[in-house]
Parts: sequence; structure tokens; C-alpha cells
Amino acid sequence: MPPRPLQPPAEQSWRQPAVILATCGWIGRLRPAPGTWGSAVGLAAAVAVSACGLGRPLEAGLWLLVNLAGVPLCTRAARGLGGLKDPAAVVLDEAAAMPLVLLVVPPEARTWLVLLVAFGLFRLFDITKLPPCRQLEQLPEGLGVMADDWAAAAYAAVVLAAMLPLLP
Repeated sequence: MPPRPLQPPAEQSWRQPAVILATCGWIGRLRPAPGTWGSAVGLAAAVAVSACGLGRPLEAGLWLLVNLAGVPLCTRAARGLGGLKDPAAVVLDEAAAMPLVLLVVPPEARTWLVLLVAFGLFRLFDITKLPPCRQLEQLPEGLGVMADDWAAAAYAAVVLAAMLPLLP
């Protein structure tokens, strides 16, 4: 039996809970550059969590849980949005991975300049998809959606950590 052709998402698909969560409350529908919008959601969330004063171990644990929950959420959302491999509207991957970049920076050192540099580095590595980012996209379903962003966050975190002594 040949695979059925991919269908564009019906309007009711956008109301599925997994789709609402994976598009960050439909932020992923914003154009242009939905991934940049999703990354901005992640940056705002990271700033909010940092302001709570949880400490880095709890903060890291929270982002680990969010990222792990993103795998099944992105799987369900991609299926709900017509079965595309990585729908552009699904931006939970960017929103969840962006805060990981900041874990290399103590909360008290997260100035606006550091946040801006972290954001720019994450977007650079997410868009350019250096190896193994592109290869990680080939993992199945939600894991592939999320994993390339984890690698982009790792690249960005390494570069940010190296840049920290140079930033005022």
C-alpha cells in the first residue's frame, strides 16, 4: 500500500493540545522565521526561570524535563499537522533548546548583552546546521525535531563560554 500523500493541516488540527504546546501557543504560525520567534519564546522563558532564583542544578533539571517532554509533543504535533517531518510551525524545539545555551552562564552574569549573544549564536548554529545537526534531523519523528536543536545549543554554549571573558 503506497503512503498517503501529506495533507495540509485542517483548521481543527491547530486546536489539538499537542499542536498548541509544540507551536508555543501558535507563535510558530508567525512569519517570517518561525524558528526565531520560537527561540525568542525560549529566551524569555529562560530569563523568567532565571529570575526565580532556582539555582543552576534545578534550572538545568527543569530544562531537561522540558526538552524530554518535547520529543513526544513534537511527534504528536507533526502528525497532527499533516505528517510533515519537521513542520515550520513546530517551534518547541527552539524554545526548549535556547535556554540550554545559558546554562554555561551563572544567572548573575546573564546581562542583556550575554542574552543577545546567546540568542544570536543559537540562531546561527540552528540555521547553519553544522554536523551533526543536519544528521540528527534524520532521527525518527519528535526526536529528530528536537535533537538538531540540542546540538545547535551545544555549539552555541561552547562558543558563548569561550566568549564570556571578552564580554563586559
